Amino acid sequence: MANYSNGTSDGQIRWGILGTGFIAGLQTQDLIDNGFTVQAVGSRTVESSKSFSDKFHIPTAHEGYEALVEDPDVDVVYVATPHTFHHAHALLALNAGKHVLVEKPFTMNAREAQEIVALAEAKGLVVLEAMWSRFLPHMARIREIIAEGTLGEVRKLVASHNQNLPKDPAHRLNDPALGGGALLDLGIYPVSFAFDVFGTPSAVRASASMTTTGVDRQTAAIFEYAQGQQALVDCELDAAGANRAVVIGTEGWIDIESTWYNPTPFTVYDTRGNVVERFDQPVKSRGMQYQAVELERLVREGSTAGTTLPPNESVAVMAAMDEIRRQIGLSYDADAVPEGTVSND
Repeated sequence: MANYSNGTSDGQIRWGILGTGFIAGLQTQDLIDNGFTVQAVGSRTVESSKSFSDKFHIPTAHEGYEALVEDPDVDVVYVATPHTFHHAHALLALNAGKHVLVEKPFTMNAREAQEIVALAEAKGLVVLEAMWSRFLPHMARIREIIAEGTLGEVRKLVASHNQNLPKDPAHRLNDPALGGGALLDLGIYPVSFAFDVFGTPSAVRASASMTTTGVDRQTAAIFEYAQGQQALVDCELDAAGANRAVVIGTEGWIDIESTWYNPTPFTVYDTRGNVVERFDQPVKSRGMQYQAVELERLVREGSTAGTTLPPNESVAVMAAMDEIRRQIGLSYDADAVPEGTVSND
């Protein structure tokens, strides 16, 4: 079995952090802890940028996102602003000639995702969705186990992401103007996992309960596939759960412990419940450095798409999320067709 612990960088590629919120801090700490060069940070205000740069000992603090993406000492921009700004900020960085790591969910919808991917392709730049769980060591091993045929024919995936999060109606999680709701923040994890195992579904069936502010409080979906497989995914933002996942095949199953989308152990069982394999490899830091390793690898190799999460799959994931939202009656301002665009509807 391979060793998946090499989540480090030689520091030659220089990173810029666009946004100074909670998730930006987590990613930045993991970069610094594992040898990456974080060169600059940009925020709307110089005070926020300077506070962030002081905390993480980052050489340059920019006032404004434009200044960050135009910095000649920055090679890669990590977009860590709220969902509703991912599209604009990714395009801003790409148009400045920077490779981009875009926090998940990639965008608000598939149209925005396709526009980002098309621009990156046109410019020969790397754009990668920061779905960090895809790149974790235990997920890499799970893909190997499935490919090796240990589970036989894989039939079903079940994955949950339920948390007890702030209930304040003004909080961004509950605000439709900021892309609030369980699906985009939490559901993206199990939805992406379903794509990782089975690919794009042939049909989606979804159901949800809504908050008083008009976003989804809890959502469940069944993904159906041409060969009869199913993925059962669910999420909730106001009630915590075990957050385990299972992949079931004709010759056995994989039980991924809580919290399945974080670095965590898993056990492979045969059909009689005998242990076939136990995976429990410690991960340095939180584990967000692995997606940065992948982006740096692509940059060095001159490639714009890897196999773990190619850009076109991020577009397909957003299309599935769009379909779930259509079925549950959840729309956002970003779904409106921009002025001057011809609708295909």
